[in-house]
Amino acid sequence: MAVLARHGQVRPLDSLAGQNGALPLPHDALLVLAQPQPLAPQENVALDTWVRKGGHVLLLADPMLTMPSAFALGDPRGPQRVAMLSPILRHWGLELQFDASQPAGERIVDAPGGGLPVNLPGQFARIGDTSCRIEAQNIIATCRSGRGQVVAVADAAVFDGDDAGRAAVWTALLEQAAR
Repeated sequence: MAVLARHGQVRPLDSLAGQNGALPLPHDALLVLAQPQPLAPQENVALDTWVRKGGHVLLLADPMLTMPSAFALGDPRGPQRVAMLSPILRHWGLELQFDASQPAGERIVDAPGGGLPVNLPGQFARIGDTSCRIEAQNIIATCRSGRGQVVAVADAAVFDGDDAGRAAVWTALLEQAAR
């Protein structure tokens, strides 16, 4: 939260589709979605419309969240344990894949802005005709959509700790998404 607050006002949202069906943020805002609950169809539409009109998104979609939670499995107050965002990712030309045979344990992946900590990360693959750029061992995807941009990260281990290295990578991801 401290890194987010240094980049601007933090405003939590309960839904990505307001009463009028639109995402309730100005187009010059940066939307951070960290391991969100599955999106309702109207939220997918609102998010895509907002991005196409110039919105910027940093999305952390972890296919196998390893971070501990104070809440029991299935408790809605806890984080979503498995990313379930296939409809919007597919719409943007991405597929989130997971290799169940990979070894568990944190490792560092070279990424823009420094070493990105990952633990059982997913990988992005392009599908269809997409303008997405995939880097950092297929863990980070940057996609243009209309006038906006989405930076998607297939792991959320960057949240599991508060050391200076994680803060630096988190800052670099925020800055990449805001461009």
